[in-house]
Amino acid sequence: MNATFQEMKNNLMRDYMIRRYQKIVKGEVLIEERAIESLTRMKFQVANSWRIIIKRALDISVSLLGLIACSPVMALVALAVKLDSRGPILYSQERVGQKGRTFRIYKFRTMRLDAELKSGPVWAVDNDPRVTAVGHFLRVTHLDELPQFFNVLKGEMSLVGPRPERPHFVKELKKHIPNYDMRLYAKPGVTGLAQIRQRYDNSIEDVRRKVRYDVLYIKKMCPLLDVKVIALTALTVILRTGR
Repeated sequence: MNATFQEMKNNLMRDYMIRRYQKIVKGEVLIEERAIESLTRMKFQVANSWRIIIKRALDISVSLLGLIACSPVMALVALAVKLDSRGPILYSQERVGQKGRTFRIYKFRTMRLDAELKSGPVWAVDNDPRVTAVGHFLRVTHLDELPQFFNVLKGEMSLVGPRPERPHFVKELKKHIPNYDMRLYAKPGVTGLAQIRQRYDNSIEDVRRKVRYDVLYIKKMCPLLDVKVIALTALTVILRTGR
């Protein structure tokens, strides 16, 4: 009985090794490799899910604290914008977000009401004549971006991520910059690795350099990196070294 059982076991093992060898010769994926690949993918998804949950919790908590702490400043800024020039206090514009979905971004208005009436969509430049006196101060101090906390709370943006671009520019930049779509894998950010490392976009080459930083951020995205970027952003605002 034992001899018969052992012979059956040896036959099954031999058949298994023959089939395994045949699959290797044909270049087929072995069942063990499929299992390891599935387990690795599962571990990555679980780890990535926790990062997303922590990132969202950080977004909500910091945005709420920011709105509460900055509410007196935002009231003064709103008054200054209203007294400085004709037009609405807040500036709303369509931007491209995660996975290509569009949303309305909110900022304090820094330009004249008719800024793009004749020119159409154009990049901002140094000493832009369209910028109002109060608007120039708001841009230097980045106070114009405080209303974006509402975009973060709505889930349209994150505190840290690629800069949200206008649909017109996204359509054009896709034609000239490889992997530009990779920026859309993550939610756009109020600040980001590219924003603190590079100046305003004045050319295709400026955007190309920023895309490299955006892709690097997305590959290494984690709550610790977000905290580091937020701290560096605060430092650049205080020292006025950011653009």
